[in-house]
Amino acid sequence: MAEAEPYVLAIDAGTTGVRCRAVFQDDRQSIASYQEFTQYFPEPGWVEHDAEEIWRAVVATFNDVVKQAGLPRAIGITNQRETVVAWNRRTGEMYGRAIVWQDRRTAQHCQDLDHAGHLATVRALTGLVLDPYFSGTKMSWMLQHGVPRSPDLALATIDTWLLWKLTDGVVFATDPSNASRTMLFDITTLTWSPTMSEILGVPLEYLAEVRPSSGRFGITATSELPLGIAISGIAGDQQAALFGQACFDNGMAKNTYGTGSFILMNVGDSCPPASQGLLTTVAWSIKNSDGTVTTAYALEGAIFVTGAAVQWLRDALGIITSSDEIGPLAESVADNGGVFVVPAFTGLGSPWWDPYARGTVVGITRGTTRAHIARAVVEAMALQTRDAIEAMSTASGQTIAELRV
Repeated sequence: MAEAEPYVLAIDAGTTGVRCRAVFQDDRQSIASYQEFTQYFPEPGWVEHDAEEIWRAVVATFNDVVKQAGLPRAIGITNQRETVVAWNRRTGEMYGRAIVWQDRRTAQHCQDLDHAGHLATVRALTGLVLDPYFSGTKMSWMLQHGVPRSPDLALATIDTWLLWKLTDGVVFATDPSNASRTMLFDITTLTWSPTMSEILGVPLEYLAEVRPSSGRFGITATSELPLGIAISGIAGDQQAALFGQACFDNGMAKNTYGTGSFILMNVGDSCPPASQGLLTTVAWSIKNSDGTVTTAYALEGAIFVTGAAVQWLRDALGIITSSDEIGPLAESVADNGGVFVVPAFTGLGSPWWDPYARGTVVGITRGTTRAHIARAVVEAMALQTRDAIEAMSTASGQTIAELRV
């Protein structure tokens, strides 16, 4: 193998596309390659991806970066978190499309679990709430709708799928930041929970091995990519953003604006009880040189629709033709003209957690223009963010002095 260049190749498998980026150790500007993949909406409230198409996007963008930058010294993976893939680890056969984090098909299952009295257990063990956002009920749905149960079945998040493909089926693993989004992971013991396995009806043998976020997971072994490159880190996209924006100390917070918005606040090595409609999640775990593992936790406010509302203005309503137009259009009017938008296209997340909420536009008059609607959409992003931040301050007892975006 040719000598590696001084950079890490980051694979970012997001909700709408894959970006691979070369991050150099010296002062060279990073090099990136991006490729979108298809969004499938087979029924109202359902959102699916083709995991093989995601993999092909990884291969294309990875090789494009390597062509420009040379071979990397290591690879890191970050990913959309709660999306679930099912496949056969022996044959590689896919069992349908991936069910995406935005998918709402398990809303009734979550409601049934709530009525059965399981919410307190879910909160205490996993730090989450009973919402179809998380992986556990998606896995349960798959098992109830044709995914064959066998010792070779894999039920996993996108990071695990990509790691398995990168290593040519050798490594089946995940990290705590992703595992903590499944509703099957005990965030105190940092192990899969037999109690949650029983509640959700998802056998633990179908789940990946959990390893620290930072550490050697394996090496590339697929003929589609350069061989022998170390895969040295995995983290869910929002936790990776918390780390990447240098929120290393207790009380530091960030907000990432993408398809949705996700506000995370570092709460150190404590594991606070989930409250105020927020989530408690694992931020990351790092294996130290002496073999010990340091784990950091975070409070999270999850807002399902922010950037997706801009896409809605562009693709569904035709109010704008490019996402870049939203800012100037919203600023072209002094206020929203009495128009308010609640972009609950896939329910409401923090702090409300209502999977049945639906989008609303109110206050329209004969004087309403497309600029008023655009401004109302932008203001909806800010108002949802404020709701989550106020809940976070109440839950933590700390005022967020700085929000990194």
